[in-house]
Amino acid sequence: MIVARDVRVAVGRLARQLRRIYGQAQAPGESSFLELAVLLRIERTGPCSASALASSERVTSQAVSAALSGLRHRGLVRVTTDPGDRRRSLIEISEAGRQTLERRERQVGGHLAEVVTAGFSDRELECLHAAAPLLNRIADLL
Repeated sequence: MIVARDVRVAVGRLARQLRRIYGQAQAPGESSFLELAVLLRIERTGPCSASALASSERVTSQAVSAALSGLRHRGLVRVTTDPGDRRRSLIEISEAGRQTLERRERQVGGHLAEVVTAGFSDRELECLHAAAPLLNRIADLL
């Protein structure tokens, strides 16, 4: 299907460019791309288990464990006990984690916002805004 191919190519190119921008904005000792994805997921969905994070981010539990280890070490997440099942641990974002997300969003999101607002018409911006939930839905279904 041509639409699927075009979406794959465009999203792939965009993903590579965003990873490059995130990498350029990453100072030594700062959160990696996966660590930021984990922080963002926790902020959006609330406290969750490490296995739920791995599943939702479509990465291995080992990758999430490594990311969480770095995030905990820097005080960006906290581990709490699930009130519904005291045997289970939940990961939640700390205030420092929220501040890290906000700072990186200003750095990277600000650059993306400059590109988009300078290079697109109001109608094109409306189309991009409308496409975002659809792209997220594709990601959830893959």
